[in-house]
Amino acid sequence: MSKREEIQEKYGIYGESQAIKEIIAVIEQVAPTDITVLITGESGVGKELVARAIHGESKRANGPFVIVNSGAIPEGILESELFGHEKGAFTGAIETRKGYFEMADGGTIFLDEIGDMPMTTQVKILRVIETGEFMRVGSSQLRKVDVRVITATNKNLEDEVKRGNFREDLYYRLRSVNIYIPPLRERREDIPILFEKFVAEFCQKNKVAFAGITDDAMQVLISYHWPGNVRELKNFVESILVLENGKIVDANMVRKYLKYDLSGFDFTRNLPIRYGKTSEQADRELIYRALIDIKGDLIEIKNLLDNLATFISKQITSPLALPEAKVDFKTGTVIENFSLVDMEKRMIQAALERFNWNKRLAARALKISERTLYRKIKEYGLERKREN
Repeated sequence: MSKREEIQEKYGIYGESQAIKEIIAVIEQVAPTDITVLITGESGVGKELVARAIHGESKRANGPFVIVNSGAIPEGILESELFGHEKGAFTGAIETRKGYFEMADGGTIFLDEIGDMPMTTQVKILRVIETGEFMRVGSSQLRKVDVRVITATNKNLEDEVKRGNFREDLYYRLRSVNIYIPPLRERREDIPILFEKFVAEFCQKNKVAFAGITDDAMQVLISYHWPGNVRELKNFVESILVLENGKIVDANMVRKYLKYDLSGFDFTRNLPIRYGKTSEQADRELIYRALIDIKGDLIEIKNLLDNLATFISKQITSPLALPEAKVDFKTGTVIENFSLVDMEKRMIQAALERFNWNKRLAARALKISERTLYRKIKEYGLERKREN
């Protein structure tokens, strides 16, 4: 086994693509040093695995490896979490507490989602990277630590600097070495390898049988867009192994669990089944996924309303297109009204007719997902007009 294969197997950085080979080569080069490393890439590509590999192959491997999710800690307590605090420094500080940097002394601290860190904290991060010095919250005593700093983000820090959201001096300090992990859709040759590894790991750990996967099913996996990257693939493997235990995985089964669309995008993903986590962690992840789904629905509603407003404005300019409300002038009662619901129904019907009931094209024109379009068609009882 080569050194590259050894590192891949040890830290779970699987793949045979050129991108993965280059990443492993960089890990081998930078690990023995104390140079600061910035790891970039979309969520779910495996940035933490690369950070663990750098630490594990370094001279600090026997020291602590402390992970900090900068974006998950409220701004009001972030500095206390990073640098610690003295007893009485603020309400609730009933005792002196070490921060993450002190906990990582002699080892490595991994600052994930560094792009979400407040500007006020960025100044102190820059100082501790350059000098190793910091002060606990509520203290005037200067402390010193020996820590290697590895950071990661899914944001473009150069753009964040231009927008004034990230300090330029910290950005240049962090990017001494930048390891970019491409999304899974840009290294599709790694998908079969990752699938095989995840299956083997899960079956061994959970004593679950795997009957195999058809060539057609693997092609569906390879052509899928994977917006959640490697993390999504792993969740998919866990779900399908449990729910289809003992069955051969075929193309229809894959489409069922991915809610696969021919364009390669994931419109309605089922909640993943998670293993090896506490109930609190699992609940929190389910809540996060639900919030993401709600956000997507709200965006679709906004797009639908924007389209509706445009449609109404066009209808008003044409006296023949918009019927007037019918009113009983004796009682002042509105007998027939042209409501927003009616307008939405007409707008959807018009889009469907325009694209000859091609639902995918109609959904794109309306800027909503096919799932929403199907729901609206059923809700309004829309039918294709038959030609005489």
